[in-house]
Amino acid sequence: QLQLVESGGGWVHAVGSLILSCAASGRTFNLYAMAWFLQAPGKEREFVAGINWTGTSSYYADSVKGRFTISRDLANNTLYLQMNSLKPEDTAEYYCAADGTYGFRDMAKFGSWGQGTQVTVSS
Repeated sequence: QLQLVESGGGWVHAVGSLILSCAASGRTFNLYAMAWFLQAPGKEREFVAGINWTGTSSYYADSVKGRFTISRDLANNTLYLQMNSLKPEDTAEYYCAADGTYGFRDMAKFGSWGQGTQVTVSS
């Protein structure tokens, strides 16, 4: 059983920065691709960024390209999302996903999920 626990969310002013972390435990040898998704109130969950198993390749939603950076620490089984130049529209619950297929942005392509961490950006 794979467990994913997100942390690092909080409240920040616009143009500020936050770093989200996702600690994986349990069946960590089988993580495949990982990703971050967000879900704003009343909206569907949407893709933010994805990364391959080795951490050598990544892809982003157009809305965060150039502002967010996804990375992973294989030794410590941790996924990160560095978020810079935050905007109020980035306010959402952010979810870590694993057991995924690299290159896809569809929730259905990721088999394991964390519980989420809230990010609130004020103007």
